[in-house]
This record gives sequence, structure tokens and C-alpha cells, in this order.
Amino acid sequence: MNNCFVMKCGGSTLAALPESFFADLKRLQEDGLIPVIVHGGGPAINETLGKLGIESEFVGGLRKTSEAVLDVVEMVLAGQINKEIVRKIQKSGAKALGMCGVDGHLMLAQPVENAHEVGLVGDVVGVNAALIEGVVNMGYMPVIAPIGLGEDGGQRYNINADTAAGAVASHLGVERMIVVTDVPGIMRTVNGEKVVLPSVTKADIDEMIASGEIYGGMIPKVRAALQCIQGNVSEVVIVDGSVPEVLSKVLKEGNVGTRILR
Repeated sequence: MNNCFVMKCGGSTLAALPESFFADLKRLQEDGLIPVIVHGGGPAINETLGKLGIESEFVGGLRKTSEAVLDVVEMVLAGQINKEIVRKIQKSGAKALGMCGVDGHLMLAQPVENAHEVGLVGDVVGVNAALIEGVVNMGYMPVIAPIGLGEDGGQRYNINADTAAGAVASHLGVERMIVVTDVPGIMRTVNGEKVVLPSVTKADIDEMIASGEIYGGMIPKVRAALQCIQGNVSEVVIVDGSVPEVLSKVLKEGNVGTRILR
């Protein structure tokens, strides 16, 4: 899959992206570089849970997921957010096909190690790469919502979007994964000023998590990035989606955001 890269984006980030971002996606598709998009949607899930009066909490950056919470997660991610992204891509003139990890057994999952604390949260143990390749070969960008199915085919699992994107990248054998966020990259305070680090290694990240420089929602992002750097995946790039033509800059110039290197 040399003509592909995996792009992970949060649902709230995607909702705020300018039309020029989607025009950039269209240009890349026309140039034969097909993005495989894996998305989240945390804020929209929180909002819907609140409206329905369903309590939800986070444990170590993962949403504690009961069957009731999972119903909402699936409805919001696979329904609302997934279709909103597909509509925006198609409005730009590009071609997209939305699906979730349940469709065609796209993502096989098993309970995470701390399932006793977080409930129905899954780790990806298999990806139907042939299905993604088939969609790409038909000229469509796959847009994937991170819900997985257990090996019995009956139990659904909520999968962290960063973890899901890393697994898709690894199983597809792409060289690069791009994480589109609302921050310019991994930041470090130098002489009282916050600067973006152009590149970091696993040792740098471990040190910055231990010191508290990387915290909150950035921890699962960088941990998933590290998990993803296996097989053919040699780098993960964290970028700010509001930067004009940011994807083209990453793929063609390489001078934007933070690269996490093997």
C-alpha cells in the first residue's frame, strides 16, 4: 500500500477544520495518495451522553464503557460523525466511503488488560486489510469509526481512535501515520517559551511523560503512535489541521509538526 497513508483525526478537530483542508485531501487523492481516515468523536459523545442522562467517566485516558455507553458511542461515531466527515469530503469533490470496525469484520478486538476498570474497551488484534485495500482500489477514501467486534462476532468494543489508527497503519503496512489535532505538535518549554519539537524518539516521550510535560489526552496519542511504529510504519507525525495544506506539507516537504521516529 505505497500509495496510502493513515490519518487519525478527532471528531471535534474535523468539525473545526477549514474547507481548504478537504480541498487538500482532494488534491492528494487526485495525485494518487489515498488517505485512510480513522476518526474519534469524544466531545459529541459527551454531549449526547449528557442529553440522555447517562454517566460516563475516564480511567487512564480511556472512556469507561458500559453497554448503555457503547450504544451511544456507536450511534455518534458510526452514525453522526462518520457521515459528517464523508459529506465534507464529498462536498470538496473527493470520493469517500464511511464504515466502522464492525462492517465486514474490519476490526477484530479483544478486551483491554484493565477491562475490569474500563468495561467494554477493546484492543485491536486483527484488521481486514483486504477490505480497506478494495475500497482504496475503487478510488474511495475509507473513513473508519473505531468500533470493534470480538472474535465471537457478537460483542462490540469501544476502541480508542489513536489505538485503532495505529493498528490500521500497522496492518496495512504503510510507512507513515499522520495525527491531525488542534495543537502544532509535541511542545516543550525552553527558556520560558513553548516550542514545537520537530522530532522525538521513544526515550524522549517516556522522559516527558514521567516529567509531566506530556499529560492528559496527549498521553494516549503518543502511546498509540509508539505502538504504531512497527512493521513498515517508520514515523508518526502530529500536526495542527488548521495549517494551510498541512497534509501536503507533511508528505512533500516534511517540515511541519512533530515526527515520532522509530
